[in-house]
Amino acid sequence: MLRRESGAAMLLVAVTVVALVWANSPASTAYFDLWHQEAGFEIGPFGMRMSLQHWINDGLMVIFFFVIGLEVRQEYAHGTLRDRSRARIALIAGATGVVLPAVIYLLVVGISGGEGLRGWGAVVGTDTAFLLGALAIVGPRLSGQLRVFLLTLTVVDDFLAVSIIGLVYSEKIHLGPLLLAVTCLVGLWLLGRSRQWRAAPYVVLVVVPWFAAVSSGVHASLAGMAAGLLIPAYPTQRHKVVAARQLFRDFWQSPSAASGREVSRGLAKGTAVNERLHEYLRLPTALLVVPVFALANAGVDLRGGLLGEAVTSSVTWGVIVGLVLGKFLGIGLSTWAAVRLGIGRLPQGVGMGSVFGGAALSGMGFTVSLLIIGLAFGSTSDLGRQATVGVLIAMVLASALGWAVFRLAAARWGEDTADLPMVLSVPVDPEVDHVRGPEDAQLTLVEYVDFECSFCAHATGGWDDLHARFGDDLRYVVRHLPLVDEHPHALLAARASEAAAHQGMFWEWLDLVFERQAHLEREDLIAYAGELGLDVDRFVADLDGADVAERVERDVRSAADSGARATPTFFIDGCRNVGAYDARALGRGLEASRRGSRTQEPA
Repeated sequence: MLRRESGAAMLLVAVTVVALVWANSPASTAYFDLWHQEAGFEIGPFGMRMSLQHWINDGLMVIFFFVIGLEVRQEYAHGTLRDRSRARIALIAGATGVVLPAVIYLLVVGISGGEGLRGWGAVVGTDTAFLLGALAIVGPRLSGQLRVFLLTLTVVDDFLAVSIIGLVYSEKIHLGPLLLAVTCLVGLWLLGRSRQWRAAPYVVLVVVPWFAAVSSGVHASLAGMAAGLLIPAYPTQRHKVVAARQLFRDFWQSPSAASGREVSRGLAKGTAVNERLHEYLRLPTALLVVPVFALANAGVDLRGGLLGEAVTSSVTWGVIVGLVLGKFLGIGLSTWAAVRLGIGRLPQGVGMGSVFGGAALSGMGFTVSLLIIGLAFGSTSDLGRQATVGVLIAMVLASALGWAVFRLAAARWGEDTADLPMVLSVPVDPEVDHVRGPEDAQLTLVEYVDFECSFCAHATGGWDDLHARFGDDLRYVVRHLPLVDEHPHALLAARASEAAAHQGMFWEWLDLVFERQAHLEREDLIAYAGELGLDVDRFVADLDGADVAERVERDVRSAADSGARATPTFFIDGCRNVGAYDARALGRGLEASRRGSRTQEPA
């Protein structure tokens, strides 16, 4: 349960409650004394001593911001931020969702003025863990596309929030350690440029700038975010996966420690350092780092009239209104305006009602808010305690507002989901589709392919494994989804396969061409037609004909209407497969579908 976003959010809620109860119990002195205990280390002339709370806020939380930096780099390398239209709308909504809450806070607190103005940064951030957890609990039944949209916003939001922490809330700057931190960041960039695949050199060059940043007076969160941004990310490359498979084959045939080590090295080379580090750190960050931070920072002693003071405090209300109303209006209205003006576009399946619901949930600041409150006021000062109360109240109000907006969107505008379609829009038609296996088979697997895709079932041998397992119980259907922006030869290759189909040779063509993905120029395709014994003149005429182009376009339209956006995309008995698509994973899905169909058979 804890591995799910809703479970991680519930863990944070539980830890926050524990911190509040502890801070208001007879053992409250032990709670506050614990976090003020000093700890440190000395190695020759170097050393560092800080309170336990500072070790958590300036040390442990750097891992949190480092993970955010890794995610930002992934989004720019091969994620949603590669799409300029979506990147624009994310930048606009994210920036407005930072600026408007800060302005509202300053307007509310500015009435009384004073030291409270320094806390404006407490309303700029969004807690990603709480946001996604709340979305899983109160959001639409299916919210995958809305989740991606909100994650893209929080990428921008977090980057700006960390920049504000580093630039506004840092202490007196010491140039020597700062130059050391910058030198290490340059070293990280050079490592990435050198295509270094080992993780250890990157880890060393992340630890050193953290130490230097703390010593320099710049808040270490900025160093963590910058380091994450410099860790290289790129899509998995097929030739490296093939090389790893050969190494595993060597280990299978001659198992030894040496060949096992080579397998590990080959697997590491097959994926980007960024993704490996992210996979290692993602769960520990969600289940350990952030909860420990919450335990150390969420405990506010509400006794002694604090609640009464908070109700009349402009700082408390500045935080509440800034987070709840500022995020809701800033993200919601700027997204609406950007879409109306044609500046950007929303992901398919996401309506404006869902956007406003997500904008409301973005008012859950927590992690970044508590961190900035500690930097601006000190967590145990009167203003710090009042601001923390505001953050906790804002979380409750933001969740309630989000729930209400999602219910309204579903009832008023029919936004029951905020995700891509999950059902195959055009049913399989043996008269039109390319079907391998018995037409009346119990199970149907549809794959949308791109002839330049290195991971489609024919390219990886997945179909052979599935056919061996299910035999005549499975029919396999291939449809086209040429990704023309990534694969320049994919569309022509798809049309060529249809030209071959006109002569009854679609499957022979498919088997041949998937073995020769590196050679898909027009003259190569014509040569393949001759190799298969096709009528080459007829093949060329069909290749350039309107019928073939329309046949491919039909599949592309069905892909868009069915939620297929990349290749390979599989549909198991008409339902889109989500997650892994290796032969074993697809086999489990097919078995589950078979069991489901049996239970629905009449007695």
